Amino acid sequence: MQPFAVIALLLILGRVFAELWLSRLNRSHVCAHANEVPTVFHGIIDEPKYRRSIDYTLAKSHFGDIVNEFDAAILMAVLFSGVLPWAFEKFSANFGSSVWAMAGFLFVVGIAVSVPALPFDWYAQFRVEERFGFNTTTLKTWIVDRIKGLLLAVLLGYPLLVLVLTMIEWTGASWWLWATVVVITFQLLLMLIAPAIIMPLFNKFTPLPEGELRERLIALAQRTDFPARRIEVMDGSKRSRHSNAFFTGLGSFRKIVLFDTLIGQLTHAELESVLAHEVGHCKKRHVIKMLSVSVAGVFLAFAVIAWLARQQWFYHAFGFAYQGGFAAINVVPAILLFSLVAGTITFWASPFIHSWSRRFEFEADAFARGAMGETQSLIQALRKLSEKNLSNLTPHPLYSSFYYSHPTLLERERALRMTT
Repeated sequence: MQPFAVIALLLILGRVFAELWLSRLNRSHVCAHANEVPTVFHGIIDEPKYRRSIDYTLAKSHFGDIVNEFDAAILMAVLFSGVLPWAFEKFSANFGSSVWAMAGFLFVVGIAVSVPALPFDWYAQFRVEERFGFNTTTLKTWIVDRIKGLLLAVLLGYPLLVLVLTMIEWTGASWWLWATVVVITFQLLLMLIAPAIIMPLFNKFTPLPEGELRERLIALAQRTDFPARRIEVMDGSKRSRHSNAFFTGLGSFRKIVLFDTLIGQLTHAELESVLAHEVGHCKKRHVIKMLSVSVAGVFLAFAVIAWLARQQWFYHAFGFAYQGGFAAINVVPAILLFSLVAGTITFWASPFIHSWSRRFEFEADAFARGAMGETQSLIQALRKLSEKNLSNLTPHPLYSSFYYSHPTLLERERALRMTT
């Protein structure tokens, strides 16, 4: 095995062991608080619901360990068995080396790698979520969702791959800069069209009916100078009893979306505070900041791919023949290999990314406190959402640093009370 292949293997195994260790650490921490409701949560959640949240956390954790081990096994098999260079050689021999054929190869491999995970997705939905009363989707809906996702990938993802590979053959050594521009432009366009075209393919969106709630939310948008074309209700209950609220779109295409499950769980004041939190993300420019990070990530990714595409040792480490030059057939192996191993690298950066995300949540909470003129509505909303969603109230701090993009309930309450 080539030296870099050994390094890649050790990185993958290191990630798996880290994930399993973090999972066990978190389960031990949760079980240590399982005998009774912690004092800080008295009056927030009753004992039966608290024990059920622990059972839900442990069930997801055990199942997640199995999924992570399986994913790692598939990744190692794909990378080190020689199947990729064999498939690449067969595919190019039969379909040629045009950008259309090479994009097809990337697309087919992506689909093939994702297929083994489908049984686990099914089990998570129809066994784990079903056991705890969250699942409301039908097998038909589950299957149709995946067919729609595949069709969207064909209609949107495949042309994007073709365009990126075309940049390689048109622009030579600077291809990665042009590819970055193409991908970023595509992402921005997707943000514009998704609310109007893509999201309605999966869910039904209806205008929030006239009444007190709509008046409160419109008044909030006006006093916070939050431009939104409309407020809509999404039929989230079609698939799950979990709840959420968000805004989507850019500029004049922005709209506010409330899950129907959320409306059924919270009072009008609590819903207003949740929306104020979402408005806070916009007013604090969190969306722009996250988008800037995404742009930087795309730029860095293509820069690394362009460098790896010129390294003979990188190709040989995974069994590919190195041909060099600026043609799609020469760069595609680097794109494919990078996409497969990138997750292993970014895993170790997740505490830094999530720390940044949690800071944004604190800032949005503080904005909501100012917009509402009080903290109790948001605190009550967060408590109800934690209870209804059976959230883990006692995660281990190290585990949450790797996996939680939002602060824990207790952390958010403490921060909100400190601003009063």
